[in-house]
Amino acid sequence: MNKKVFVSCAVTGSGDTAKKHPDLPKTPEQIAKAAIEAAKAGAAIAHIHVRENDGKPSRRLELYKEVVDRVRSSETDVILNLTTGMGGDLDIGQGSNPLEFGPLTDMANVMERISNAEMLLPEICTLDCGTLNFGDSSVITVNTPNDLRKAAKKLKSIGVKPEIEAFDLGNMWFGSQLYKEGLLNDPPMFQLCLGIPWGAPATPLAMQAMIDIMPKEAIWSGFAISKNEMPYVAQTVVMGGNPRVGLEDNLYLSKGKLATNAQLVEKAVRIIDDLGSSIMTPAETREKLKLTKHK
Repeated sequence: MNKKVFVSCAVTGSGDTAKKHPDLPKTPEQIAKAAIEAAKAGAAIAHIHVRENDGKPSRRLELYKEVVDRVRSSETDVILNLTTGMGGDLDIGQGSNPLEFGPLTDMANVMERISNAEMLLPEICTLDCGTLNFGDSSVITVNTPNDLRKAAKKLKSIGVKPEIEAFDLGNMWFGSQLYKEGLLNDPPMFQLCLGIPWGAPATPLAMQAMIDIMPKEAIWSGFAISKNEMPYVAQTVVMGGNPRVGLEDNLYLSKGKLATNAQLVEKAVRIIDDLGSSIMTPAETREKLKLTKHK
């Protein structure tokens, strides 16, 4: 059991949730405000996606810059974790030619996908470590071994720690391989992502299987989506990890009651406290993960 826990908050994500939650953070100002509020509620890390004003997911660097500038200029300390997951969606053609890709395709060169991290130098950025069926549709998310090695090498050179996103057992296996090859600095950081169709299910057995092949030096976080978010705060802490919550993963505080990011963090902190553990500050988390704080 983890007795000293850091909490991450994923404040908006890139899913089709803007129309489901009227107050989902969309503009850079709203996203930065949500990150700051989550930090004040007890989150050490804010995980950042950006969106257009209408709520559509975006990769525009100027949006990331505005969010990062707003958070860094505030008086609230929080570790920034920028997504690099955007730009890997391939919508397989449903007609006679599967190479006639559908409208949900958004493919970018791997170096473009990590350009927000290269430009803004957050302490952490995500690195999705495999190709998988991401959701119940014709879309797959593409992350090849060659591209992942290129990205990891670049991130190491600029002092940004990759958070290895493992949506299935093979993702964890390859993330561990990156560490074995010397492409991840100590301590390697892993995120166990459970319950997303059709990756790893939200079960203790799936979580344990991923832990079992993780490098022994690793520090890990975990989450499960939707109604399993809060049960897996407890599950993660009990199994030795650090929980993630936020509107990217779940929109509700309780049945029928929409949440804010700060409320989800507050609820997670109560669960952690009830388990007899304590939460870490951003400064303590930074030291534990050996992060480089860039200006």
